[in-house]
Amino acid sequence: MNPRLNPRLNQGLIVKLRPAGPWRSGPDSGARNRVDPIYHSDSLYAAVTAAMSSLGMRDAWLDATARNADGPAVRFSSCFPFLGETAFIVPPRSVWPPAAGTGASVSAGKTRWKSARFIPLHLVADLLAGQPPHDGQWAVDGASECLLPAGRPGPFRNNVRWSAAIDRLTGNAERHSTACIEFRRDAGLWAVVSFADEAAHARWSGLVRGALKLLADSGFGGERSRGWGRSAQPEFIEGMLPDLVLPAGQSPDLESPPRPLAPSPAQEPIEIASEADSPPPPLAPSPAQPLLRADGATSHWLLSLFTPGSGDTVDWKRGNYTVIARGGRIDSPAGFGERKKPLQMVTEGSVLVAGDSIHGAAPDVAPDGFAHPVFRAGFALSIPLPAQVTA
Repeated sequence: MNPRLNPRLNQGLIVKLRPAGPWRSGPDSGARNRVDPIYHSDSLYAAVTAAMSSLGMRDAWLDATARNADGPAVRFSSCFPFLGETAFIVPPRSVWPPAAGTGASVSAGKTRWKSARFIPLHLVADLLAGQPPHDGQWAVDGASECLLPAGRPGPFRNNVRWSAAIDRLTGNAERHSTACIEFRRDAGLWAVVSFADEAAHARWSGLVRGALKLLADSGFGGERSRGWGRSAQPEFIEGMLPDLVLPAGQSPDLESPPRPLAPSPAQEPIEIASEADSPPPPLAPSPAQPLLRADGATSHWLLSLFTPGSGDTVDWKRGNYTVIARGGRIDSPAGFGERKKPLQMVTEGSVLVAGDSIHGAAPDVAPDGFAHPVFRAGFALSIPLPAQVTA
């Protein structure tokens, strides 16, 4: 379909990363003995920005994204797990977990649907069509929080690696541990890259691919000096959004095996969230349940973290969303280790009711008086949901 005939369609790219060892994405608490299974979109943007700097494209990249008053030329989703050809996703909060009474398979079952943080991507279409999953066919893997066909192993597990710091003068050693994620051989992470228009795709598609290939060698996330966060060369799948993620007219089939993400061909510095600082107030109170869509508005399913921009008209009294406080430290010669200002962001899987589109912003989170801005990418990469989901 020609994207010019449908303004909601734009060129996109799916990236599949197959880790070559442990990965670490620090949790919101900053605890070193815990790990976040999602490599968030703001971290991915920061990692790509660091790679663009190594490629001599930092200023041009920032001008096209964080400093672009018309909106970023490129947006990133967060990174979600996959196993084989089955992609997992944080489902829309307006349809997950399936409510008791939506079908006998849900109300009479014993599956703890609420425990699943990730579900197979193809189940989203079934849920949007009002067809809940059949209990007994599915189970939640406790290690990965993924919903899987009963009896199947999860794509990853959390582990703790031990090491020791040695004082070269005295010979004294101090043992310490760091949590990480270990992936199965046929598992990894996938993410979506969205380009604003054909010109942005032509300008940045090759450079984004190059930056991701560089990061696959140098590493994503924390403990990169230990070789963590590396992957095999990324796999790329071109297509149009949102059909690349949620195909239009996809017919649900609960009895069929999980459908693949798509046919497969052939950093950010360590992010340590503030522990002592109290998080700022949330953007707005989150409703306990999804509300009806406002006339003329659209329900947006977030695949990224989101910070509202000045032009975003979000109805915070509707929708179904949660927020988290993002912090961390700065990796810059101007002040390595300085704390970033904490920022509340709407999480992946949230459903926001707004206008035809939401954009987001990249606020400066550098401490007061810092030598240069430090941008926290809160650009929205969202999928519009069918009207019947909230109407």
